[in-house]
Amino acid sequence: MELRTLRYFVAVAEELHFGRAAARLRMTQPPLSRAIKQLEAELGCALLLRSPTGVALTPAGVLLHEEARALLAQADRVRARVTALAGPVTLTVGTLADSVVQFGTRLAAAYREQHPAARILVRESDLTDPTAGLRVGLVDVALTRTPFDDTGIATRTLRSEQVGVVLRTDDPLARSAGLRLADLAERRWFRFPDGTDPVWEAYWTGSAVEGRRSDGPVVRTARECLQSVLWNSTVGLMPLGHDLPEGLTVVPLTDMPPSRLVIAWRAADTTPLIRSFVRIAEAVHRTTDPARVE
Repeated sequence: MELRTLRYFVAVAEELHFGRAAARLRMTQPPLSRAIKQLEAELGCALLLRSPTGVALTPAGVLLHEEARALLAQADRVRARVTALAGPVTLTVGTLADSVVQFGTRLAAAYREQHPAARILVRESDLTDPTAGLRVGLVDVALTRTPFDDTGIATRTLRSEQVGVVLRTDDPLARSAGLRLADLAERRWFRFPDGTDPVWEAYWTGSAVEGRRSDGPVVRTARECLQSVLWNSTVGLMPLGHDLPEGLTVVPLTDMPPSRLVIAWRAADTTPLIRSFVRIAEAVHRTTDPARVE
């Protein structure tokens, strides 16, 4: 039995309602229900009596509730003592553009709950460094997007997203249901500054497009990219489903490989805090996006 599952059970046992327990745990109800059913299967007995109005504890559930509360309290005391002995700890998290927007609030809350004494520093990177400071040692772990040169870097995928081309709404191609990269030949593409990761640059600046013009403006941020499309009709790319300024739209690219939202860390530098961050980020993302594609 994992401590996380026991925390789930205690919440349900105290709320006597899956919906209220899920809200208390800051997660959705389906994964909570699955976790409790798996716990019952592991123990080989029913812990809850379910009804349309809520749940009630079975005798086995009453016993587990008492024992689980004692175990969790002991675990919290152990964590507090170890943390106090170790002294203040710091984890620096790198983020890239929109990488943390969609579930950053839940992730921050969950990490604070698990590591209340940890000092978390956040460093936001521009588009010239897809590792968000990881490569040069400025951060311990990063929330970012692929593809980039991942030599010496470990990644864990949270979600894969289809990419589209950002166009002005008055562009003739803006009314298309889908486009191919070849449809963007002879268009002006934005550029990244010299020294940008070549794998990253090739993906986002259309290097594979035959005949493309490479005399577009140099951009460093996602906002600059969108503004260059709005003002100069430059071609830009972005994952689908993200908000756009008025006057812009995004059309899916049917022959473009997806971009993966990932957690990244230096493979040779895995500390307990980093491992915990990866585990918590994955758990939070499962509860906020159970239909994710990997």
